[in-house]
Amino acid sequence: MPKHLQYNKAESEEVGYVLNVLSSIHAVDAKLKEEFEKHLVTLRIKKDQILFNENEVCEYIYFIVKGALMGCTTHNKQKITTYISVENDFVSSISGLHGSGYSQEYVVAVEDTHLLAMRNDELNRLFSHHFELNYIFRVVLEKYYKDAQQRAHIIRVGNAKERYLYFAKTNPGYLDRLPLALVASLLNVKASTLLSIRKNFSGKDKNKELEEWGQKLESHINKHQSFRHKDVRLQSLAKEIGLSGHKLSIVLNSYFNKSFIDYINQYRVNWIKGSIRNPDIMQNFTLEALAYSAGFSSRSAFYSAFKKLVGMSPVEYSKTLNQEKRSLNVSVTERCS
Repeated sequence: MPKHLQYNKAESEEVGYVLNVLSSIHAVDAKLKEEFEKHLVTLRIKKDQILFNENEVCEYIYFIVKGALMGCTTHNKQKITTYISVENDFVSSISGLHGSGYSQEYVVAVEDTHLLAMRNDELNRLFSHHFELNYIFRVVLEKYYKDAQQRAHIIRVGNAKERYLYFAKTNPGYLDRLPLALVASLLNVKASTLLSIRKNFSGKDKNKELEEWGQKLESHINKHQSFRHKDVRLQSLAKEIGLSGHKLSIVLNSYFNKSFIDYINQYRVNWIKGSIRNPDIMQNFTLEALAYSAGFSSRSAFYSAFKKLVGMSPVEYSKTLNQEKRSLNVSVTERCS
């Protein structure tokens, strides 16, 4: 495992995010939730940064919150792309699954990527004590096995156009997002051939659909103020507006260019900024009280999100507003006199 990777304890919202994904497959009991809160870690890697190398043991299983990874192997000094994984996918060594042996592939970030992770020794221990976790990962592995079988079949028997259509159908939005050479390597076609095929297919209908779903999401969020619910999750929100979790993830990343957490937090922060501007509200509520009312589950999550999205802390923002008001009052007084 590359020594430069920086793992940190996952925030409660991050733990809730991955638990929501697992719960969509099978209910997760309180003890297992506690284990995830205790052992789940987070890390961020830059584009082209290697997550783990060939011929080493992969010590973690990863969950992609935002970004994209590709699995690669080398043959006759040529790089071969074996898979591409994006948001809401689990990633680990295929040949050395659960730390059982050395990896025959290396994994590298296609984009700046936010990951959650758990050590394989901890995960294997949980498998021994929690039936539902075994069931969940059986379902996850079944999906990946079917996807890999379908991909292998189309690459063996399909022509270049059929391979393109297969990828476009099973990975909507990713042809515009991922490097063309990477997709070409995965589909085993020349990049120039893939580019030629791509030009023959218009993206107007796809972009129109993304815009329609994006507007529907905005309307739903504004009407129901879903962001103020502390337990709001991608899967539950997707169900409310009639989308699959996978498709909502595409809408967020391709149309809004945001992760689910950043999208929700932007609404929360804007709601708080509006409240701070209202003197009647600020006379009766503290910043922390506003944060909890907006949907944040902790003070640290609130401050971190606010500074990330606004560029200053909520206290600094409040002071800046007060200074602007005083300057405005002075200016008005001078004009009147």
